[in-house]
Amino acid sequence: MFIRRLSFSGFRNLKEGDLSPGQGVNILYGDNAQGKTNLLEACWLFTGGKSFRGAKDRECVSLSADEATLSLQFEAQEREQEATLHFGMRKALTLNGVPQRSVSAITGRFCAVVFCPTHLQLISGAPDGRRRFMDAAYCQVRPGYAGVMRDYQRVLTQRNALLKLHRDDDLTKTQLDIWDARMAEAAAKVTLARLAYLKKLVPLATAFYDGLSGGREQLTLSLSTQVETAGVTLGELAAQYRALLQKSRAVDMAAGFSTVGAHREDLCLDINAVSAGKYASQGQQRSAVLALKLSEATLLKEISGEQPVALLDDVMSELDVARQDYILNHIGDWQVLITCCDPVAIERQTGGKVFHIQNGEITEK
Repeated sequence: MFIRRLSFSGFRNLKEGDLSPGQGVNILYGDNAQGKTNLLEACWLFTGGKSFRGAKDRECVSLSADEATLSLQFEAQEREQEATLHFGMRKALTLNGVPQRSVSAITGRFCAVVFCPTHLQLISGAPDGRRRFMDAAYCQVRPGYAGVMRDYQRVLTQRNALLKLHRDDDLTKTQLDIWDARMAEAAAKVTLARLAYLKKLVPLATAFYDGLSGGREQLTLSLSTQVETAGVTLGELAAQYRALLQKSRAVDMAAGFSTVGAHREDLCLDINAVSAGKYASQGQQRSAVLALKLSEATLLKEISGEQPVALLDDVMSELDVARQDYILNHIGDWQVLITCCDPVAIERQTGGKVFHIQNGEITEK
């Protein structure tokens, strides 16, 4: 899988134009706030329609424009494809010339892995960021999982709405019994999907971290959940969740929200048996995130048969030469878009296309 051409109009600070990257490592360099990250964001939007920055649709439109259009020509599944995203009164997707009912129709068509400095929060931030990482990564591998997540969120919202009423009457109890059963089954599906993904991701991540640390440190990952997961079936897992939901009902009604479920899970990362979130250095955290991202890309290729495009935002700035070499050796045959302020050190090692970005304007060098 690779990008042939990205065209943009009215998108953030980017001047109307296009980018035609090579199939290897492409360097996008320039000073800060010139548009480098905006280019990566434009590419990433074609993985599912959502910004990796958490930006709202209106924020993607230039302050001097009323609407924005992105077009991506890419090769996947051994054929050329084209997708167009339009940001106006509403966001719209056209795929291979056919208007789509939902932007989510692009999920699984174009695959990419992104790394940016804010992803260090994967290690030190709140659990919801780590859940989003697992879920977004698995959606690219199994697009149908997006529907599983939507079902769970819908059921969770309905149950929480009942809990917020703080009513202890027979009708409310009957309704909660119904939503408990639905939520238990939905939560079981989410938990099993995350476990299945981690079973494949963990050995890759530990191996990549071993390489990045020169064999001096060991990364371990596990899913922290409220249920027993070893060797259980979907039905057994749902039964556990239902029992926990019923047990926590009084607490939940007092709180006005659900304290049990897949939305309480966490991806735990330890380095040398110590919590990475609490005790890892900046360098260790960066290496751990890179290990996760390299693993995500490798797993995408193993399962889908397509090598995803790597979007790396300011990855090399705080890495020593040994870690830079390790990363470049592993991504040399991928299509990579990598941003930096100074291209000299990376350019010597890649020999790929180089683009300069200034005030939103792109020039190939």
